[in-house]
Amino acid sequence: MMNQDERYMGMALAEARFAGQIGEIPIGAVIVKNQQVIGTGHNLREHTQLATQHAELIAIEAACLMVQSWRLTDCTLYVTIEPCLMCSGAILNARVDRVVYGAANTKAGAGESLYQALTDERQNHQVELVTGCRATEAGNLMRQFFRTKRNRRRKNRWLGLDK
Repeated sequence: MMNQDERYMGMALAEARFAGQIGEIPIGAVIVKNQQVIGTGHNLREHTQLATQHAELIAIEAACLMVQSWRLTDCTLYVTIEPCLMCSGAILNARVDRVVYGAANTKAGAGESLYQALTDERQNHQVELVTGCRATEAGNLMRQFFRTKRNRRRKNRWLGLDK
């Protein structure tokens, strides 16, 4: 039996899968308040060519519009990969109470891996952090995406299409 965190993470994973299908890094996010989804997002940096188009920021903007407030108190953000520093800053500024993430981001994670921005007591807001929810699935999505990308690059180089 799936608990609530696993169920909502499943929705974030669906967002991530869609991102991967359209050529974006497969990260998805879902924001929930009172057991209602109020915002969703997936990476769109390649399509928009905007550095800020991370899944978390898109979900936060959608949720703020839905509740007509910049404050997302009493909300949980589900994200497939540990948030980066930029996204962690937005999470703190939006006053999200809880973040549940899947796989760690050892290269850019600001929840626990490189920084502890979300739980730093020097901040005026701290976030309850739940890690490792459906981490294997989230990690596998990322690994498969980059494996496919590397193989495609090798094939193109071999065919002389990389120029």
